[in-house]
This record gives sequence, C-alpha cells and structure tokens, in this order.
Amino acid sequence: MKRIIAVVVLMIVGVNTASAQEWQTDFAVAKEIATKESKPIILVFQGSDWCGPCIKLDREIWSTDTFKAYANENYVMLKADFPKRKKNALSEAQTKANAQLAEIYNKQGFFPFVVVLDSNGKVLGENSYKKTTPENYIKELNAFIK
Repeated sequence: MKRIIAVVVLMIVGVNTASAQEWQTDFAVAKEIATKESKPIILVFQGSDWCGPCIKLDREIWSTDTFKAYANENYVMLKADFPKRKKNALSEAQTKANAQLAEIYNKQGFFPFVVVLDSNGKVLGENSYKKTTPENYIKELNAFIK
C-alpha cells in the first residue's frame, strides 16, 4: 500500500513539474536556448506587485495550464520584472539587467509590455494585456512569428 501511495505522489509531482513554465531572467541564456531549440522569445515587462494589468495578464494568460503547456513547447519565456515593494526587490544585478532590456525594448516604459523576439533579439511584434482567452492570446503572439 505504501508503495502505491509513493508511486501516485511521484506521478503527481512529475505531472506538475512537466507543466511548470520556466521563466528565464537572463537575456543571454534566453537567446542561447532560443537558438538551440529554434524558438522565439517572449519578453514580458511587468510590475508584478503594483501593475494591475500585469497581474491580470499573469493570472488570465501566463498562469493558465493552456498557455503553460503551449509555451513549454513553443517559446522561451523571458521576464523583466520591476517590482516596487521592498520585500519583492530583485538583486542589484537583475535590476540593472532589466533596466538595460527596457532601454532597448521598452523605451516608452509601458507595463505590461510583451515583445516577441527571434533568437537574435530582433523584434517580431509587440503586445500587451487584453481581456481574451489563452488560445486567442497564443494566436496573437504566433501572428508575429513567420
């Protein structure tokens, strides 16, 4: 009986791990993965603890099982977060790296701002928060990829 319970627990953990979306925070690593796996990069500028539309985008799109499963197979997800609360503060190096990404890809300072890039960092398209389904959001992102 204990063996069966252990197997079931391992299966549940395995399923949860397999559907977990991996967010990159290092642009160089994201580009390397994108090149190796021939995938576009989805760069997301967000204010995770203060931006209402960013939080909605995370809850309604990024965190859904539909999007996570699709993204795992088709995108390299890169997050540039700009939290304001001290308890959510990023390291100085990460804050600087995110600011450098914003200087290149988000000069207007929009939040949330979603940039679809090729593996070399070339902009293919831009998006933001929209009240839509994960399936429709995926279609919008894929429209930028040729």
